[in-house]
Amino acid sequence: MTIAVYGAGGIGCYVGGRLAAGGADVVFIGRQRLADEVAEHGLRLTDYLGADLVVPAVRYETTPTAAADAELVLVTVKSAGTAAAADELASVLKPDAVVISFQNGIRNGEVLQERLPGHTVLTGMVPFNVLNRGGGVFHQGTEGALDVQKHAALQPYVAAFERAGLPLKQHDEILPVQWAKLLLNLNNPVNALSDLPLRDELAQRSYRRCLAAAQDETLALLKAAGITPARLTAVPAHRMPSLLRLPDFVFKRLAGKMLAIDPLARTSMWEDLQAGRPTEIDYLNGEVVRLAESLDRGAPVNAKLVELIRTAETGQTTAIPGPALLKMLGC
Repeated sequence: MTIAVYGAGGIGCYVGGRLAAGGADVVFIGRQRLADEVAEHGLRLTDYLGADLVVPAVRYETTPTAAADAELVLVTVKSAGTAAAADELASVLKPDAVVISFQNGIRNGEVLQERLPGHTVLTGMVPFNVLNRGGGVFHQGTEGALDVQKHAALQPYVAAFERAGLPLKQHDEILPVQWAKLLLNLNNPVNALSDLPLRDELAQRSYRRCLAAAQDETLALLKAAGITPARLTAVPAHRMPSLLRLPDFVFKRLAGKMLAIDPLARTSMWEDLQAGRPTEIDYLNGEVVRLAESLDRGAPVNAKLVELIRTAETGQTTAIPGPALLKMLGC
């Protein structure tokens, strides 16, 4: 079987690379910039546990037609490009091809399904961070397997993901899982604005209080909408804000695992800002703002984080100290 990774950036190169290293036939499809990088350096995958894998032969293409022979397509484009990706795939996919959205945000699977009505389209979620270190090296900095909507069409591919060391965790309901991941991803703008590695940012109470405020606001909106986030971590979602607000020495003792993060770990939003690319802020904290609007309520903390990131995208923002960011959020 052939697996296509459509929109092979950081996440796509890492997940597809692990599959290829495990023996799967993988074609990567993405931008010329990454095609050139991989052509020059190859593909090397490392992780926080010490894995160091080299993929000897990488097929990296830049046109949609490369997905024509794929039985399974993993869509990893940025959320803003989902509709365009679906339209490109619609003209080339096999009739029985299975499509999985491994993207941030809440609605990408729905967008793909609307534009690919004749295909099995499933929603998935990547819980870990991947850092593009340059030179064809992609590093997984935090833990996690791959979460995906349960479906019989996945059965032929389960073994390939197992061999890759990225087992598929299948869920009857994926929306609570997506919101649980999004609650964690509310830290992305905080981390990007701090300009610190994840471990260093989370070690500072002022930054944690920013995240706690964004999570509290979101949890209240989810409760009003009748949505209960899945439990992805040892600490239930509704208790996380209280834990984050603890003094540093107490937090370190009670939540040491949260700080047991690879020192290289960064968020994709930080990476986008460093590269001068648009971020996915509208599909993370922006989703919270949209949820609030649908309930005729406000989400001032998340709305402010959206505003600050949009300013940062113009190159006008430098690293913001934790106390200053907390004040900007009105906390």
